[in-house]
Amino acid sequence: MVKFLKVSNEVLDAIAHDKPVVALESTIISHGMPYPQNVETAQKVEQIVRDNGAVPATIAIIGGVLTVGCSAEEIEHLGKRGTAVAKVSRRDLPFIVAGKLDGATTVATTMYIASLAGIKVFATGGIGGVHRNAQNTMDISADLDELQQTSVMVVCAGAKSILDIGLTLECLETRGVPVVGYQTEDMPAFYTQKSGFKVDYRLDTPKQIADAFFAKEQMGLQGGMLIANPIPDEYAMDPDYINENIQKALVEADELGITGKNITPFLLDKIQKLTGGQSLASNIQLVFNNARLASKIATELAKLHSEI
Repeated sequence: MVKFLKVSNEVLDAIAHDKPVVALESTIISHGMPYPQNVETAQKVEQIVRDNGAVPATIAIIGGVLTVGCSAEEIEHLGKRGTAVAKVSRRDLPFIVAGKLDGATTVATTMYIASLAGIKVFATGGIGGVHRNAQNTMDISADLDELQQTSVMVVCAGAKSILDIGLTLECLETRGVPVVGYQTEDMPAFYTQKSGFKVDYRLDTPKQIADAFFAKEQMGLQGGMLIANPIPDEYAMDPDYINENIQKALVEADELGITGKNITPFLLDKIQKLTGGQSLASNIQLVFNNARLASKIATELAKLHSEI
């Protein structure tokens, strides 16, 4: 077992017996919404994973320990502490662990810890990517590099719509990361179903996705695979309305000098306020939707592994 890593007995048993497991991040708990809504949402996501035949593995850092399969008490702890919990990307891990601190894991860090534990499928809301005006700021999420080097499938609703989606897709292509649209040829844009950019491949069933990832594994191709799962139609937002509010939030962030890892939580919170909570409600629903799909893919992938 890797030093500093603790995996729950339920998750250990599932991995050992080729049962489906879905990794879940913890940034959405501590930095995504207020208490107790954050805890209730995390519990609901775990229940959705169970209802769809897989074992949930919420990942966080608790007292300096990389924790895979957080307990209900640990999730409650993260939710109550909220933004007092450090938001941890790959570069932060040694310091949070050495300092025996609590940490909420981003997409990149959740991928890395999931891989350490042997988990292949991860459900999240949206990935980070290339920020708008990145040609001047060089603000590019570590999620993209993690997708290049860590062999975990990420099920999401596309890149967050606060980003430059075209440049994000170009970066993924350069890094050799395949982008798969689930029942769509158009890259979803988090709050909306379409961005105007095309995915690399359209696949229409969880089995097709599992088959492709399994083939990738068996060939020894390193790196992740991005599964873009559009937000359900009934929860999708009007593109013009959401883009107008994104622009307002970006202007305010620029005026306040907010940059780096603080920019995404600021923008999401500001957009939530500008839309009267509608964006947060959509965000929650797309996470639920991704958890359902990830569980079905993990089930199909587990079947393939059990046949080896």
